[in-house]
Amino acid sequence: MEAADEMMKYRSPLVSRYASKEMAFNFSDRKKFSTWRKLWIYLAQAEKTLGLPITDAQVQEMESHVDDIDFVMAAEEERKLRHDVMAHVHTFAHCCPTAAPIIHLGATSCYVGDNTDLIMLRDGFDILLPKLARVIDRLMNFAEKYADLPTLGYTHYQPAQLTTVGKRACLWLQDLAMDMRNLQRARDDLRFRGVKGTTGTQASFLQLFQGDHDKVEDLDRMVTEMAGFKKAYLVTGQTYSRKVDADCLASLASLGATVHKICTDIRLLANLKEIEEPFEKDQIGSSAMAYKRNPMRAERCCSLARHLMALLANPLQTASVQWLERTLDDSANRRISLPESFLTADIILTTLQNITEGLVVYPKVIERHIRHELPFMATENIIMAMVKAGGNRQDCHEKIRVLSQEAAAVVKQEGGDNDLLARVQRDPYFAPVLGQLDALLEPKTFIGRAPQQVTRFLSEEVRPLLEPYKAKMDVKIELEL
Repeated sequence: MEAADEMMKYRSPLVSRYASKEMAFNFSDRKKFSTWRKLWIYLAQAEKTLGLPITDAQVQEMESHVDDIDFVMAAEEERKLRHDVMAHVHTFAHCCPTAAPIIHLGATSCYVGDNTDLIMLRDGFDILLPKLARVIDRLMNFAEKYADLPTLGYTHYQPAQLTTVGKRACLWLQDLAMDMRNLQRARDDLRFRGVKGTTGTQASFLQLFQGDHDKVEDLDRMVTEMAGFKKAYLVTGQTYSRKVDADCLASLASLGATVHKICTDIRLLANLKEIEEPFEKDQIGSSAMAYKRNPMRAERCCSLARHLMALLANPLQTASVQWLERTLDDSANRRISLPESFLTADIILTTLQNITEGLVVYPKVIERHIRHELPFMATENIIMAMVKAGGNRQDCHEKIRVLSQEAAAVVKQEGGDNDLLARVQRDPYFAPVLGQLDALLEPKTFIGRAPQQVTRFLSEEVRPLLEPYKAKMDVKIELEL
């Protein structure tokens, strides 16, 4: 019956359909409210150490009730009090009667609210970073494997000079490496709000410690260290600056843009049948068209990446309207935008890891596409060979121009194959270079330094970035949906 009742409510597909257990837990009520209790314990421990009349028994009582949260009681208290923090103060005090008088002593709601959010942001980055590292690792292996496989390059989605499959993957990797540095920087820049009081002045704590400024600073430092942060913000209003949220979500939105570009490229290449994402044995591409192999994983990434990019507007606007020391119009927004950004990024990286672990390359299709376009690209090589054989550059250029237009007409107007090479072979003018044509049309002579660029880029920029995550590389992804 309970399961049936759940089906009568909207459930966010970010959690019910996609997100990993660890990221879903990171923003769960269980984690949130148990962290509030831990913060009340840190505060009591530090206040006790610094001389306030708090006993070991009170601290121990609080420690023994960190996880046994009566959510029904808390919800009932919130309905009465219209205040979520006080509802949980009362609920905690109910199971800690001895400690009840000193729970939340000197603190404001943002002591637990904001500090918990900062812990969740930090822990969220700690979940995402190894996942991003694994995506980079899988793509690095892919780039290395195909470093010298020639493929048509595209500009404006029109055939351009050749590149290699591995070099193109390095374009994706370079953006992901920027995202890795952005996420790491945003994570490392996070500080704790600490113990700052109602408007950030620490007045309540200065009163508790009878004007002893050093003890107030010690309290702030001790609680910050207990929560696992090296630093606290030196100045806050009632809240930490909401620019912090904007900074964190900007790094995730930028990752979303990267993933959207990569997965769009994969979708375009899938249409060309050059590269495909993994496709399960029993997977159905279309309910009507049995032959289809839709790039549904890449499409899911693009779909969610758009949501991730759009979410950045929320913290930017919220930061811009925080009047003076704070307003509460940030609260409802942040309950949605912060978790959803991390949940969405988590899903995208999980999906992208699955894609990059199973990318399929079709070299024969790639070769056919090269053959179709290469005669046009080789015309300059043919002209240069003719000049070396004693020909006139302008005469040769005109001959090639006419033959190229005739071949292009066959392709575009008749739907035939590119026959430029056959036309060159039939024209007596080009007799001096006919023996060189195969060499002049060897695809690997058109890829420049692409393989060398791949080797150097992976060595100098990618591998060092992955070094801290070596121990977490072996996790494989099996998508349930």
